[in-house]
Amino acid sequence: MEEKSRSGRGSAADAQPRGVEQIIKAAIDRGASDLHIKAGDVFRARIDGKLVPLTKQRLTPEQTRAIALRLMPNEEDRGRLDKLHEYDCSWGVPGVGRFRVNILRQRSSFMIVMRVIPFDIPTFESLKLPSVLATIAAAERGMILVAGITGSGKSSTMAAILNHINQTNQKHVVTLGVDTNDFQAGLRAALRQDPDVILIGEMRDLETVDTAMKAAETGHLVISTLPTPDAVTTVSRVLAMFPPEEQEIARLRLAETLQAVVAQRLLPRADGHGRAAAVEVLICTAAARDIIRDPGRAAELHDYIREASEQYGMQTFDQHLMDLVGEEVITYETALAAATKPADFELQMRTLRRRPRAPEPAEAAPASAPRKR
Repeated sequence: MEEKSRSGRGSAADAQPRGVEQIIKAAIDRGASDLHIKAGDVFRARIDGKLVPLTKQRLTPEQTRAIALRLMPNEEDRGRLDKLHEYDCSWGVPGVGRFRVNILRQRSSFMIVMRVIPFDIPTFESLKLPSVLATIAAAERGMILVAGITGSGKSSTMAAILNHINQTNQKHVVTLGVDTNDFQAGLRAALRQDPDVILIGEMRDLETVDTAMKAAETGHLVISTLPTPDAVTTVSRVLAMFPPEEQEIARLRLAETLQAVVAQRLLPRADGHGRAAAVEVLICTAAARDIIRDPGRAAELHDYIREASEQYGMQTFDQHLMDLVGEEVITYETALAAATKPADFELQMRTLRRRPRAPEPAEAAPASAPRKR
């Protein structure tokens, strides 16, 4: 994969607005999070989690190639387009937006995916994330992992965590992502820049995980993402990256360095306007670390999150889904479809619905007038 850190702004010949930019701007105005451009298909945008068509005319391979060239930041890279299999860059136009761009070669044509980078810096409040994230963001060292499938809002949550750190502390933050050609070398170089916080786009492989753990072990706060569906799977995925002969020591290292896992899913709101985040939170208390250390207790982690919710502010997906249904943010049907344990969730919701409401306190009776003697 080729990666570049410079933002493509178009050449002088491209200064005038074109049809593609107008389509992209229209998608942004409708709240799109991603745009999909593919030969043989129409322009599509992901809006509220659904891929919707933006145009009627299908793109030809020549048109898709021309768009790819327009998005690439310099002439050198444009000259190598037909030799590349995959290419990452950033692109932006004033009045349109900023994007992370991935160009993928498929047989003899190209597919382009553009991820929108919001201009407004998100906060915990604007994203309606659990308040316990402020406590998690205050950690001095260790690893905070943000988990979720593609398009679940991980980047926004990471940005909110970083924004909270910048607002409440004076810390040196180093960010590593698509702007780093040799990721492992960049991470090792970052450790020599006296950082307090290291932001990593994604835990991609064993070397990335191992280097991130070393950074956490030497007193840094590392924040990264994994494309995993929940907290328990996140812990398992990290350990599975290590070869079998290293997993015992990897368990000990992860138990010591992991501070928290924040896993999330975006679900359609009941009012039909946008999506709401359902969030699972694991905080690594002493008891959680003991569970992670012991391979025979892996199945206990989910139940521990549920049982420790009131004391530590943790929550499972299903606990948060129940809250969202109770607050009428999402529908019961949406919650049931997204539940980790649908049968248990359905039973708990039935129990809550059957539970009688507490009687409202009766109004105080007016004081009776004193009797006349």
